[in-house]
Amino acid sequence: MNAQTATPAYSVREGDAVADRETVLAIWRGNLGQDTRMAAKYDWFYCRAPAGTPLLQFLTRADLPAPVGVGAAGRRRMLRGGNEVHAGLMVDLAVTREHRSLGPALILQQALFAAGRRELDLIYGFPNPKAAPVFKRIGYRHLADITRYVRVVRHAQYLHRRLPRLPSWLAPPLGGMIDCAFRLRNAWRWPAARKLRAQWHDRVPDIEPLWSASPKPQALTALRDTAHLRWRFDDAPVNEGQAPFRHLQLFDGGTSLAWFATRADGHILHVHDFWSRDGAQLSPDLVAALLRAARRQGYPAVSIELATSEARLQPWRLLGFEPRGQRPVFGIIEASSADDAIDLHLTSADEDE
Repeated sequence: MNAQTATPAYSVREGDAVADRETVLAIWRGNLGQDTRMAAKYDWFYCRAPAGTPLLQFLTRADLPAPVGVGAAGRRRMLRGGNEVHAGLMVDLAVTREHRSLGPALILQQALFAAGRRELDLIYGFPNPKAAPVFKRIGYRHLADITRYVRVVRHAQYLHRRLPRLPSWLAPPLGGMIDCAFRLRNAWRWPAARKLRAQWHDRVPDIEPLWSASPKPQALTALRDTAHLRWRFDDAPVNEGQAPFRHLQLFDGGTSLAWFATRADGHILHVHDFWSRDGAQLSPDLVAALLRAARRQGYPAVSIELATSEARLQPWRLLGFEPRGQRPVFGIIEASSADDAIDLHLTSADEDE
């Protein structure tokens, strides 16, 4: 009778984001997107982040010469209660095909969790909802949901998609009537929006004075200094078929009131981030001015993803933004009990791409 051969045990070791570039790319190859795109993403996200190089954990097996998995936590500078905290964004977990089972992946995730607890104040991520039980098992909390909201500003295309039996010739005039009704309502309810000047930029404008002078919420939110914003938007690699970021700045005379980082997502203008003279709390006039500027650029709809408070969400809902799906945000924050409610203000910019 043949004796069964024991499978060598898996273990983990720390990596170095600069020295281990080729090792990481080898694991990613065939597992995480197009190779050229991922190499560009690595150089940007792993080597040039202003908050420092990510935490890196490799999954190894004693009988194999090279690691068989990798996971990372990209460093982010954030604010909570007015104090700076050092955060880590969980990204790019990859295990090679031959070792892709729950056990090895769980070992790698647990190692990344432990490393984050040692070195960071906060670890967070946006996992697939199906992975929620695994994240809970590791020790992460469900902090919130990030919800996508959409507001239609040109209704002809919307009517054509939602009412396929509607005669094609009827959609443009009917959509135009609906558009006009909404514009008249907004002009009556928020007249100050029409007085604001909109200016578009291809690169991040100088919003340092706006950021510095604005009140910061008690909520956990990203630190939006110039170095971070230019890295996050200007330096981010643009993937094939992907539109570049454009930035909208709203002015009252010569005074900057708000900034929005946007990108065309198909036929929708998606707002990835924003800030205003009142911080994360926008006035309805500013949201109305955003919609007006998007409509003038020809976009039929505007969307945004937010994990935030009801008060900060209110102006978006007042202007007609409706939920269109959500994803969980998991994480662990030091000095907080399992029963604490975590006040967050997260946008699409708080992800890695």
